[in-house]
Amino acid sequence: MSRIHTPASVDASPAGSQSRLAAVQKSLGSVPNLFRLVSNSPAALKGYLEVSAAVGSSSLGAQTGERIALAVAQSNGCNYCLSAHSYLGRHVAKLDDAEMSANRNGTSNDIKAAAAVRFATQVVEARGHVSDAQLEAVKRAGYDDAAIIEIVLAVALNTFTNYINEVAKTEIDFPVVEAGRLAA
Repeated sequence: MSRIHTPASVDASPAGSQSRLAAVQKSLGSVPNLFRLVSNSPAALKGYLEVSAAVGSSSLGAQTGERIALAVAQSNGCNYCLSAHSYLGRHVAKLDDAEMSANRNGTSNDIKAAAAVRFATQVVEARGHVSDAQLEAVKRAGYDDAAIIEIVLAVALNTFTNYINEVAKTEIDFPVVEAGRLAA
């Protein structure tokens, strides 16, 4: 059970969040618990959706965005986000189990994506204090300054969702994946 109230429906959410949640429902076909939880603050929901849209339209692409989400969730030990992004990785980004396992281990089976995932993991683990060598490695892999900023934005967005789900102990509404066990 969540430690922070999760509105049961769009209509039970604060009035300032209802139109945004209705748009989520139209887009996804349902409103996952994370969205309803965040809807307690219309400002936070607005910010989350806007940053999520920015990450989604970045040069990283959907697959690398999901790869980073899996790596960050594993690093932060967030079972809700691991569960959600394993589902999205498989069904939306079309990542296979071997790729998602690599992502959770901070890498990728795709050479260029491996650099982005590794860098994202380094950003999380060093809380942003990456070394010159780590920054140069992601640049050598073909990521320009804009893409590096987009990787950090993806880390920030996913860290927010990891933290809010851990603070709230959000009830997982996806097939459960646990941080303590890596997928085969």
